Amino acid sequence: MENVNKDALVEALSSKTDMSKKDVVAVIDALTDQITEELRKGNKITFTGFGTFKTSKRAARTGRNPQTGASIQIKAMTVPKFTAGKALKEAVK
Repeated sequence: MENVNKDALVEALSSKTDMSKKDVVAVIDALTDQITEELRKGNKITFTGFGTFKTSKRAARTGRNPQTGASIQIKAMTVPKFTAGKALKEAVK
């Protein structure tokens, strides 16, 4: 299994679309910025067939410090979530 980083993704998209690497980087950056902004507002982003980005609220809870074993309070927070769409699930089976 190979990890694909942003540079490898830019290279692949550039060769598939005949766009310059600079343009591909600009598109990827704009896409991630826009997804982040919409999630920050509490909106849901759906790419039909690919998946859905949304946020979920986590309640406050008590945890343990693994080094000391001491109890700590973990604050409530909002976290991003991604749910894969049907076409993506079928493609990776």
